[in-house]
Amino acid sequence: MKTGNFLVIEAGDIGYKVFAPADVLLKTKQDDEVALFTHQHVREDAIQLFGFLKFEELNLFEQLISVSGIGPKTALAVFAEAKLEDIISAIVNGDASILKRVSGIGSKTAERIVLELKNKIAAGAAIENIKTGQELGADADAVEALVSLGYSVSQSREALKRVSVEITDAGEKVREALKNI
Repeated sequence: MKTGNFLVIEAGDIGYKVFAPADVLLKTKQDDEVALFTHQHVREDAIQLFGFLKFEELNLFEQLISVSGIGPKTALAVFAEAKLEDIISAIVNGDASILKRVSGIGSKTAERIVLELKNKIAAGAAIENIKTGQELGADADAVEALVSLGYSVSQSREALKRVSVEITDAGEKVREALKNI
């Protein structure tokens, strides 16, 4: 069952409330069988589960919440701003712009995330998957252009995922993405 910003996952006749990124919520339909990598967050007043389709997403989520001032809901919101690869690339390249767009993360906090996680993430990331600052800018510009045309951020990102990686110009990316919508 899915509601709002969480799924209710049934396991052994028990339902667990699992908060998940927007793309997981969009992909999951009622009564779908889904396997999630989860993080159990324990606070004084609550025990919460956060679920991800990929182990790499869970790993980044746990690294984000290790930064002072970043809670699990804010870390989850980071995944709504960009794809996993783009977030990792931005942090490795020292570009805090993606993080600054997240509600609850200001300039100083975004810079702190980049500073604290840059070396940790770079050490564990495959070099061929890291995008350059120019490629990240083209992706961000393409999303912004599609949003200005009336498409949602998630629709824009989904369409851009299907654009060939050889296309690096933002205008070309938008043209190809429009064909995919």
